[in-house]
Amino acid sequence: MVAQEGGLTVGFDIGGTNARAAVVDAAGQIVDVRSTATPHDSDALTRMIVDTVAELRVEHDIAAVGVALAGFLDPECEFVRFAPHLAWRDDQPVRRELAQAIGLPVRLEHDANAAAWGEYRYGAAREMDTWVFFAVGTGIGATLMHQGEIYRGAFGTAPEFGHITVVPGGRVCSCGKQGCLERYASGTSLVDCAIDKATKGGYWHCGLYRAVVEKRATGHDIMAAARAGDALGKAAVDSFATWLGRGLAMVADILDPAQIVLGGGVSEDADLFLPAAVSSMADNIVGAAYRPHPEILCAELGSRAGMIGVADLARELL
Repeated sequence: MVAQEGGLTVGFDIGGTNARAAVVDAAGQIVDVRSTATPHDSDALTRMIVDTVAELRVEHDIAAVGVALAGFLDPECEFVRFAPHLAWRDDQPVRRELAQAIGLPVRLEHDANAAAWGEYRYGAAREMDTWVFFAVGTGIGATLMHQGEIYRGAFGTAPEFGHITVVPGGRVCSCGKQGCLERYASGTSLVDCAIDKATKGGYWHCGLYRAVVEKRATGHDIMAAARAGDALGKAAVDSFATWLGRGLAMVADILDPAQIVLGGGVSEDADLFLPAAVSSMADNIVGAAYRPHPEILCAELGSRAGMIGVADLARELL
């Protein structure tokens, strides 16, 4: 067993497909990792976390555990009200169940909040005062932080930008609504952006065209094609960037942050779309010519941010 000054904590990032765990030290450094498929049964999901912690405790002196997930939590982060891609829901007391099963302090947190905390403590948002973490991946997640505190709202669900309706009657969203921002400015929306462009003609000669019209292309394929200069790929990314900029303008108008830190998997290709997105944001901010605009930055911790952040939050329980 390895013991380290300041204690080690484990941070879980539970996705709908995969679950990752990292042993993190007091300096925010990852010293060990585990990854497995996410179980789709509530008891099996809990057991996977318990077993993973037990495995890690053989090699490391673990003091606390943090669990980050995409879903609605209560303001005290005790219960999971609903997680669209996980088996936990209906106010299940997940934090208490895990703490009892593991025998260690457990911190439960929303995945965007966990990633934001990671960036605030160890990444791009260090020493920021009023700022927003805007995660663009499969969907859209966001966190508002002010003077070192996460703002949760009255019921624990703030802020929710991904499912604001931007096109009434538009693309169908997995949330059950239509026209959500997430369906126009997320990684998965890139496919729809490409289909829209392809069906309007003029791109049949592009290498990406057949994969798009046959619905075999992924968001990664479209980004890669755009980077290679494919005209259809570039057009799809341009459409995505315009919508992302409109979303960032909403963030600026509603919350007035000094900085917006762009995270999530899509941010890894920010050089392809960020200038256009910032321009679109400036075009859509209310009174843009008469007010400061938020600085747009890219996250530094990448996919590790959620694990590092929730592990650090768990350390606060010690």
